[in-house]
Amino acid sequence: MIDRRKALASGLAAAVFASPSVAQRRAGATADPRVQTRHGPVTGTRNDGVAVFKGVRYGAPTKRFMPPEPPASWTDTLRAVDYGAASPQRGGGEAQSEDCLFLNVWTPATDAGKRPVMVYIHGGAYSSGSGSHPLYEGTRLSRRGDVVVVTVNHRLNVFGYAYLAPLVPGLEDSGNVGQLDLILALQWVRDNIAAFGGDPSRVMVFGQSGGGAKIATLMATPAASGLFHSAATMSGQQVTASGPINARRRTETWLAAMGLTPDRAAETLTAPIETLLEAMSAEDPILGFGGLYFGPVLDFRSLPRHPFYPDASPVGRHIPMIIGNTREETLGFMGNDPANANLTWDTLPARLTPGVMRIDIDPAPIIAAYRRMKPDWTPDQVLIGATTAGRSWRGAVIEAEERAKAGSPAWVYQLDFPGEMPSGRRGAFHTADIPLVFDNVDIPASRVKGPGAQGVADRMSDAFIALARTGDPNHPGLARWDRYELPRRQTMLFDVDSRMADDPRGDERAFFSMIPYVQPGT
Repeated sequence: MIDRRKALASGLAAAVFASPSVAQRRAGATADPRVQTRHGPVTGTRNDGVAVFKGVRYGAPTKRFMPPEPPASWTDTLRAVDYGAASPQRGGGEAQSEDCLFLNVWTPATDAGKRPVMVYIHGGAYSSGSGSHPLYEGTRLSRRGDVVVVTVNHRLNVFGYAYLAPLVPGLEDSGNVGQLDLILALQWVRDNIAAFGGDPSRVMVFGQSGGGAKIATLMATPAASGLFHSAATMSGQQVTASGPINARRRTETWLAAMGLTPDRAAETLTAPIETLLEAMSAEDPILGFGGLYFGPVLDFRSLPRHPFYPDASPVGRHIPMIIGNTREETLGFMGNDPANANLTWDTLPARLTPGVMRIDIDPAPIIAAYRRMKPDWTPDQVLIGATTAGRSWRGAVIEAEERAKAGSPAWVYQLDFPGEMPSGRRGAFHTADIPLVFDNVDIPASRVKGPGAQGVADRMSDAFIALARTGDPNHPGLARWDRYELPRRQTMLFDVDSRMADDPRGDERAFFSMIPYVQPGT
């Protein structure tokens, strides 16, 4: 029997946590929130009852291509009210600098609350992005779940993943310093988050696209072991890392674009940032199209094996994990190009190019298979369906199956609820799950709005919060979400009426399973 006094105390605590702004008013919390970190004091601001700290330094100014170092300590209180600089990248409207090791914290209260911690790792294919996108604003998620939300900047593209180890002595870790930045950020969370009201023993990492791929890679990185206790990947997977031979070929192609031979690779240590970035536009020698890919490298130092090949890495098998994708994934990449709309069966083959499919198959058997499996689909639907199932979804299926084989806990979802592209096309496109998980569907940056959107956000965000809190995404507002097992392949379909399904799109999965999968970029 539950002790009555404990139950009443628990109920009062729940009421306070459900309305942190009330708790703060009762405590007379009118001043800006102040926290003493291990390195020095910081003050933030308040937003709708949530304490917000932006641009908190977790690493020292970086040394190019070298592993990160903790920041120097400070004594004066620093104002953490503006986002820190993003890693150098092509494009983007925010401040950029090689001094980019900053993170942001949203918390209901800077007390001893021991709240679950949700660390978001941004996407951008290892090449672009930052933790300050409006969709990642953590106020609503923090307040909704009584959780501490953290977003992170780290080094990207050549600054985080150029493989100079074979060419320049002392740069043995250069192919993975972007991942080492993330490990340093998680160490900062371990050492400091209690002062922000968080529980360092309940840290969840979650990320979309490249952010999910970074998480999958961390789950095979021994140095990250113990730094997080649950994980969720959204349209982002990393079955294999870049092999060292391919990574070296890309680096040498990058050098050649700058007019450098391999024996002059050390000159990149002092070359202008713009020169290094511009050379990334050279054609990728492995893929044969597009700009150069730079991502994690199988260097047998920080990364001793592939994340999900030949199986799920033992380093991360015990970690409860959500693995998700969206139903019309590639609409997010292709849906704004007029050339990909109003197709006919005669014009469709030219759109199913190797650069789009990323696998070794001709268009004809793909089209024939879809006309048999989906006789009511239009050519436009076949383009998006085939590229999603054959390219973007494959890695998620492999990761889920490998975890099922290992008996590791995984809950799989497919987002079916549609958003609207700038072109007007609708579907559950790449990135559509971000505003739903952050409970930010109504902000201007969201393209997932309208009737039913908030209900889907309620179910998705509460599932992620539940995983952070308990290691299981089930909650009272959602139909029972079963773990993914073989051969059933149980999957939650998030929509206005969310429901479980066994092996959704199983016909497409079976068709593409006959063709060897190569991780895009590797």
